[in-house]
Amino acid sequence: MDYKPLAKLLLASSFSIFSLAAMADDLTVVDYGGAFQDAQRKVFYEPFKAESKVNLKVESWDGGLGVIRSRAASADPGWDLVDVETADIVLGCEEGLFEELDYSKIAPKDTFIPGATKDCGVAVIVYNEGIAYDKDKLKDPPTGWADFFDLKKFPGKRALRMTPIVSLPGALIADGVKPEDVYKVLATEEGVDRAFKKLDTIKKDLIFWKAGAQPPQLLASGEVVMTTSYNGRVDAANRNDKRNFGFVWNGSMQTFDYWAIMKGSPRKDAAYKFLQFYNRPEVQAKFPDEIAYGVPRKEASGLIDPKRLADIPSSPDHVSVSVPPNDQFWPDHIDKLTERLQAWAAQ
Repeated sequence: MDYKPLAKLLLASSFSIFSLAAMADDLTVVDYGGAFQDAQRKVFYEPFKAESKVNLKVESWDGGLGVIRSRAASADPGWDLVDVETADIVLGCEEGLFEELDYSKIAPKDTFIPGATKDCGVAVIVYNEGIAYDKDKLKDPPTGWADFFDLKKFPGKRALRMTPIVSLPGALIADGVKPEDVYKVLATEEGVDRAFKKLDTIKKDLIFWKAGAQPPQLLASGEVVMTTSYNGRVDAANRNDKRNFGFVWNGSMQTFDYWAIMKGSPRKDAAYKFLQFYNRPEVQAKFPDEIAYGVPRKEASGLIDPKRLADIPSSPDHVSVSVPPNDQFWPDHIDKLTERLQAWAAQ
C-alpha cells in the first residue's frame, strides 16, 4: 500500500489546523489613521506584536455608528477592537453592538482617571478638538469661537468636522452662550435652531472634513484660514512637518476615545491581551512623546515629562478653559442632530 497520499493528506490537515489556530488569534484593530495611527503603531502596536506573538492587523476609519451597526449584523464582524467616540460607546453599548468589558482582564477601574472607563469601553486617549490656524499667516490669531465666525476680522474659508459634536456647541458659544450652559440650550428645539442660524452666517465660506489628517493639510495648502482639528494632529504637524500651526484651547471640546470590543468577535481573548498591554502605565507614558494626547491611567500621567504635560489636554491650564464632555446628552441626540447637520450642509 502506498502511504504517501495519506501522509500528504495528514500533513496538509495539520497545516490547516495550525493555520486555523493562528487565524483564531489574529486581531484586527481599527483607529483613525494618520499621525495618530503612526504614534499608536510605534508605542503600542509593534511592541505588542513582538511580545505577544499575536498577528495584529491595523485598519483605519472615520467613525460613525452606522458602520458599526452594519458590521455587528454579521456573525463575524471582521473588526475586533475599534476606537470610538464617547457618544458612540454609550449608544453602541445600549444597542448591544459592543461587548461589556471585564476589567479584571485589563486593570482595576479605580486606577483610571475620571471618565476613562465605561461598561463597554476603556479610554484610548484624552483629546481636545478646537480651532487651529497657521501662525505664519495669521499674525493676529483667533482666541475663541467668536473669531471663527467673524468673517470680517478673519476673511476666508474655514472648515468644521462633519459632526454636530463640535459644530453646534461652537456655534452657540460664538453666539454668546456660556460653555457651561451649552448642552442645556442645545437640548431644546430653540437652541438647535439658534445653533444652525449661527452656522448660516458662515455657510458660504464653510467646508467640512471627516478624516483627522485633513485639517493640517487644509491649513498647509492655504485652502482655509482656520479649521477645527484634534490638538494632537496640530502638534504632530508642527513636530514632524515643521509647521507653525496654533491651537486655541479656549472653548475647545475635551473628550475621550474608547476601545470597544465588537459584539460577536471570536478573538476576545486576543483583544483582552491587547487592552492589558495598552494600559500598562510604563507603556502609556511613552505615548505623549509621539503625539500630544493625554493618557487614561493615573500612574502613567505621573511618568510623563513635566515639560510635555504642558502640551497635552490634561494640563490644568487647558482643562480650565475646555468644554467638558457630556455623556448624557450625545447618546440621546447624536443621530438626530447628525442627520440635520448633513441635510443642512447639502442644501
